[in-house]
Amino acid sequence: MPSLLDQLTAALAGAFAACGLDPALGVVRESDRPELCAFQCNGAFAAAKAARRPPKEVAEAVAAALIDSDTVQNVSVAGPGFINFDASRIAISSALAAQDNARCGVPATGAGTIIVDYGGPNPAKAMHAGHLRTTLIGDALKRIFAFAGYRALGNTHLNDLGLPMGQIISEYAARHPEWPYFDPAFTGPYPAEAPFTYAELEEIYPQAAQACKDDPARRNLARQAAVDLQEGRPGYRALWGHLMRLSKADAKRNFDSLGVSFELWRGEADVHGLIPGIGRDLKGRGLAVESEGALVVPVVEAGDTRPMPPLMYYKSDGAATYGTTDVATLCDRAQTYPDLVRAVYVADRRQALHFEQVFRTARLAGYADGVDLTFVGYGTMNGPDGRPFKTRSGGLPRFDDIVAETLERARARLAEAGLRGDEALARQIMMATLKFADLVNPPAADYVFDPERMTAFEGKTGPYVLYQAVRAGAILEKAGSAGALGPLGVDETPLALTLAAWPEAFAQALAAPSPHPVAAQAYRVAQAFSRFYGACPVLSEADPATRAARLALVARTRAQITLALSLLGIYVPKQM
Repeated sequence: MPSLLDQLTAALAGAFAACGLDPALGVVRESDRPELCAFQCNGAFAAAKAARRPPKEVAEAVAAALIDSDTVQNVSVAGPGFINFDASRIAISSALAAQDNARCGVPATGAGTIIVDYGGPNPAKAMHAGHLRTTLIGDALKRIFAFAGYRALGNTHLNDLGLPMGQIISEYAARHPEWPYFDPAFTGPYPAEAPFTYAELEEIYPQAAQACKDDPARRNLARQAAVDLQEGRPGYRALWGHLMRLSKADAKRNFDSLGVSFELWRGEADVHGLIPGIGRDLKGRGLAVESEGALVVPVVEAGDTRPMPPLMYYKSDGAATYGTTDVATLCDRAQTYPDLVRAVYVADRRQALHFEQVFRTARLAGYADGVDLTFVGYGTMNGPDGRPFKTRSGGLPRFDDIVAETLERARARLAEAGLRGDEALARQIMMATLKFADLVNPPAADYVFDPERMTAFEGKTGPYVLYQAVRAGAILEKAGSAGALGPLGVDETPLALTLAAWPEAFAQALAAPSPHPVAAQAYRVAQAFSRFYGACPVLSEADPATRAARLALVARTRAQITLALSLLGIYVPKQM
């Protein structure tokens, strides 16, 4: 069954064709002036140019051709040629009838594998506010792709073989030279348990980094330790193994707190062996060239309007770069998954240039032929003062501290509502708070992190949307049945019209890609349902047919909000 927008576009296309005009110009969109009409078509302007007639004259002819349509109503022409109209109640009802299933009418047509790269914890370093956005956006995108029918795999890429690892190893070597990891003559076995805790590891990381910054000799030791690690020195590899196990366990704890999981935990170490071969291939085909001792890949393309530096594959000292490992990772993904159709990278929008260099290198070399390479850059999480969100000491807030603070605010909200002590519900509200506040915004937009406002049960918040779904569920439970969709009255039409927009909202999210259209649709439905609830008695309605029709709208409201929120990683409780 076509969606409502598809039905309207078909009707307009027919009207254009009836006037001897290109039916492709009958594209329908939601109105820019919803107080005047629900939909509009601007095709008269292009048609007028082709037909050499005034746009208004063309628009009026098309409007006249729609007089007997059972799909559109209230057709009018505004300004120089805008065609305004509403959808008929028959069309709205038929569109809603197609949503009477668990998918709310959206088919699963995707084929192939999509890898979404997000999360990106740094080993030995506490996850912070920046990791929150990539985690929430990436997890929602993975869910959206999976719902569309793709095999969607989440990969939290680990920067696990670079200079930071060398800094930590060399720091421990300076502090504990007696450890067997630093004895070249030691043949093992190395200790099964780490000689440090993760908390100690978090403390030593910034100290080691600062020492290398202050002392060139320490910096050289760290670089050599990183090289030795990459070349497989047994003691360093054993120590690194402890470090990675503790780091992954801490990252998983943070991800678990928000119901986020990954199918892949592959990082630099997993593709290290590919780097030399890729370098030889790029150089051998003339795609990489020497430049001041470094090996770079020029990626300038015709039509560039801004400077495009080359990707640096090897530094002048022979060290690999983030670009090196990202190109190798992309090669690895394309080789491992022959049906890979898309690779999506969710990172700070300031990394756009870096990923453009990586993507161009991969395309130039043919390493990802047929793979759609997509960068989703996210904006800044700001505090209530509108500035980047920071702690009182000026640093980025820890990931787990943000979760803990939001959970505490959720508990307080429940206490105000007389639901003190329901810890499971408090956690659901915490997740809805954090996820919805982020995802209801386009990824590239900055947004304000304000737990007091975000946990409110009213306004544009996750708890508000949850509450409307719970309210719909309570009505259905009391009724005992969902009812059958029937004729729509004036008061029911706004909710029905909002529900009918779901297929387009999901399609927009998939195409962008962005969770924002899904979150925005959930909020719009919640608002429309709240108004419907105030205007239309349901359980107390005396007329059986009207009661059944309204219950059907309630059921579709509950189903659509529940589905939309699940794609954001938010789950609707039974009561709140």
